[in-house]
Amino acid sequence: MLEIVEKTLLTAIGAASMTQQKAEEMANELKERFNLTEEEGRRLKEKAKNAASERREQIHEEATKEVTAAAERMGLVTKTELKALEDRIAALEQSCSKDA
Repeated sequence: MLEIVEKTLLTAIGAASMTQQKAEEMANELKERFNLTEEEGRRLKEKAKNAASERREQIHEEATKEVTAAAERMGLVTKTELKALEDRIAALEQSCSKDA
């Protein structure tokens, strides 16, 4: 089940990467179609790149939230929770070995 969740996250991130590539391609096409100067084309590409980057970050945040929610619904523990339990067990084992 966790494998499906990981694949979903990677798919979302991959889709965001494609968006950036498409945005740059579109900027190049617009530059040629409207005979923009190099500077105008560069600015257009930079804006497209920034917009795609922002969208990728949004998708990453949304995907992370969805994965977290799915993990909670399945009753999975986080690394932080697991580490806390391991620390508690280690402390209890140490305490028991002192008493013995």
